[in-house]
Amino acid sequence: MPTPGAARLLSMQDLSDRYGVPLQTVRRWRTTNYGPAGFAVGRYVRYRLADVEAWEQSQLDAA
Repeated sequence: MPTPGAARLLSMQDLSDRYGVPLQTVRRWRTTNYGPAGFAVGRYVRYRLADVEAWEQSQLDAA
């Protein structure tokens, strides 16, 4: 059970579902330094919800 106030972490699949893009697209973003900042947790990549929302806002601001 998550600790209250803990940062919500998203997986690559979560991002794929959130944006409606194939998982391979999210993987390509990771390898080309595009998209929200992620970090490795062992062999898994996770994204902080706050970082994802900040990246989304930066995309809206640039449009």
